Amino acid sequence: MGKVQARPSGTVGPPSARVRRPLPAWGWCVVVAAAFLIGAGAHTAGVPGPYMLAGLLLGMLLALSGLVTATLPRRAYRISQAMAGVLMGGYIQPAALRAAAPAMLPLTIVTAVTVLLSVGVARRIERTGLLDRRTATLATVPGGAAAMLVAADELGADTRLVAIAQYSRVAMIAVTAPVVVPLAGPLLHGGAGSAEPHSPVSPQMLHLVAGAHQPAGLLVLCAVAVLGGQVGRRLSLPAPMVLGPMLVTVVATFSGAAHGFRPAGLLQTLVFTCIGLEIGLRFRPDSLRHARRLLPWMLGGTIVISVVSALLAWLLARLTNLSYADAYLATTPGGINAVLATSVATNADVGLVSSVQSVRLFAVVTLAPVLVRLSFTRWRRAPAAVDRSESSRSMVGRS
Repeated sequence: MGKVQARPSGTVGPPSARVRRPLPAWGWCVVVAAAFLIGAGAHTAGVPGPYMLAGLLLGMLLALSGLVTATLPRRAYRISQAMAGVLMGGYIQPAALRAAAPAMLPLTIVTAVTVLLSVGVARRIERTGLLDRRTATLATVPGGAAAMLVAADELGADTRLVAIAQYSRVAMIAVTAPVVVPLAGPLLHGGAGSAEPHSPVSPQMLHLVAGAHQPAGLLVLCAVAVLGGQVGRRLSLPAPMVLGPMLVTVVATFSGAAHGFRPAGLLQTLVFTCIGLEIGLRFRPDSLRHARRLLPWMLGGTIVISVVSALLAWLLARLTNLSYADAYLATTPGGINAVLATSVATNADVGLVSSVQSVRLFAVVTLAPVLVRLSFTRWRRAPAAVDRSESSRSMVGRS
């Protein structure tokens, strides 16, 4: 069984998927409103993390049924990413970091073990002959789905398969984490102000930012989001529209230059709704058919990594003063936005979770080329024909 050939282009999906019918602005408004209403109903029913989960499931339904063939408009998705970055940065406080400092070393060790485990799963998938080494590594390593797609394009991996594997893992964690965390037991801190509003019709929903002065807070929020996006691109950060605003927010908060601009209420729920929709809308019937031989391996690898990560989080909670829920969310190999939504919805320590997840994102994306080479150094005995075919493809690409 031959290996899936890498695609040199950066498109996600087979050629037929690249021609997408654009949805008008009013259509997107209807989709977002429908996801919000479903999330509101789920919130009333007591479903954890309801808005992101509603967006995720509705997006998958619309995409797999063919009713919607495009992802969220680029501008809307960037805005939601920037708002998520500000939200993450707003929860990183000096007091929270000092309290979590004793646990940072074991958290870092568990994170490194998770990455190495992912590399081992990639090695096993590569040995089946279904994937080349680049695609297998980037498809399994938890480093942010969007960032891994960029790395896949730069390293010549198959972006279609990397996208399916990464977003399948994100979707799985997004669905299971809100269920796992409440079952894990009580948290060790209050965090009452971090949860989503208790009712969709609560007056709290009208407060778009956390501060008392709404107009001023909204202006600061917009300025931080725009400046953060520029900083993220200028510094070439992985996931710049998330980590750039997060970095600027941390600087503004720690320096005391601004406060009270963290998204809240209706704005926060819309951010989580859009994040869920974006994840769900990336699942295409033609892309799934393209990867049908690999789906069992992808899902199996994701389950193995997730279960081992959960066990490591349990061990970490036993050895430190962290609750299991905080340890699980800080180390779980899910998308940073999905984990953020779950952390906020379940009153977890968002500052700790954001810090650890961000460090892993930086490390994995920065070391992606090294991981690709390191993970398969001992498997150089691959058929010479494969190396020759890869060489010939690169020659064709240069000609």
